[in-house]
Amino acid sequence: MNACDVEVRRAAPSDVNGIERVVRAAFDMYVARIGRQPAPMTADYGAAVESARVWVLEADGAVSGVVVNKVRDDHLLLDTVAIDPAAQGRGYGALLLARAEDDARELGLGEVRLYTNEAMTENQTFYPRHGYTETARGREDGYDRVFYAKNIAPLG
Repeated sequence: MNACDVEVRRAAPSDVNGIERVVRAAFDMYVARIGRQPAPMTADYGAAVESARVWVLEADGAVSGVVVNKVRDDHLLLDTVAIDPAAQGRGYGALLLARAEDDARELGLGEVRLYTNEAMTENQTFYPRHGYTETARGREDGYDRVFYAKNIAPLG
């Protein structure tokens, strides 16, 4: 796929159905491992588009990825990142991580934090490959989570 076929842009209310489709497809494989739907599958993406920094990755005219970034006082929380399984392996996850890091820089925040479910073992190699350091493990909201952080250099 050519780079010109891919665009990362702010999500609009009209993207909510596409976002929900991508999230369902990306996280469905984890339901059996966790024993219930992962938290991103139960989120309200209509509300997220209104209240968070939500970006979609559009490939060949269709939403193929999403990242939901929530602004906190001292960091950016990368709340959800999902790539349609049909589009995985093309570097789209790395593009969306970079978008989250750009959000942090643009907002003057020096750190991006995120968490993943302990059962999502693929993520526990993915995030460290992109400079994220494990900071803790624990149970939160009924899920066993692994927490990560990455320091972000400011703009300029």
